[in-house]
Amino acid sequence: MPVTIKSNSEINKMRLAGKVVAKTFEHIRKNIRPAVTTEYLDKLADEFIKSQNALPSFKNYRGYPASICVSINQEVIHGIPSKRKLCDGDIVSIDLGAILNGYHGDAARTFIVGKTSPENEKLVAVTQQSFFEGIKFAKAGCHLFDISAAIQDFVEANGFSVVKDYVGHGIGTQMHEAPEIPNYRQNRRGIKLESGMTLAIEPMVNIGTDKIILQSDGWTVITADNSYAAHYENTILITDSEPEILTATDF
Repeated sequence: MPVTIKSNSEINKMRLAGKVVAKTFEHIRKNIRPAVTTEYLDKLADEFIKSQNALPSFKNYRGYPASICVSINQEVIHGIPSKRKLCDGDIVSIDLGAILNGYHGDAARTFIVGKTSPENEKLVAVTQQSFFEGIKFAKAGCHLFDISAAIQDFVEANGFSVVKDYVGHGIGTQMHEAPEIPNYRQNRRGIKLESGMTLAIEPMVNIGTDKIILQSDGWTVITADNSYAAHYENTILITDSEPEILTATDF
């Protein structure tokens, strides 16, 4: 499947979808505190996205039952919201998407609930920074897997591991488009990036092993050694200079 190059009109639509995603994070972040249920966070996000005349990208996607993914501690990705309550010291990764005017925005953040250990704080910070290390190479003329290598190099230099079973992706009229974007080195450089490509770059980082286990619910992915994990993602636009982060927040 070829990588799509978006027109100016399509890019503007993706900017709008990306803003809905960013605003949704801003709306729910103040409720990420002890004793709040993940089900409540899902409800808040669902209602807010719809209030923006958009729809949650994740709801019913391949049968997924909620509007956001909420993954706590050793859960890497795709945790299903429930009556589980957040606890002081948890780290919680929230992944969400919105579709507006036929175009998707997709992003993830990992939040610290109350106070946690220095190691967990470092994990969250390194995961976020690995995204920014990667997108130093997200510009026209660079190669796709230069992003991948930069992410892995930064993560491993800080003593953590990158998940290899799940990857980033292209995005546009479909939530998942070509190309796949690993967060680790490849034996080739990959396609040359062109202005107008839109990509979802999403490092998933574990304190311990990079091995993961899919739980019996068919969605929730946990670390094989029960070490904690973090996730950071943005939808970006490739330009001739610096990439534009379409789902940017100030956290």
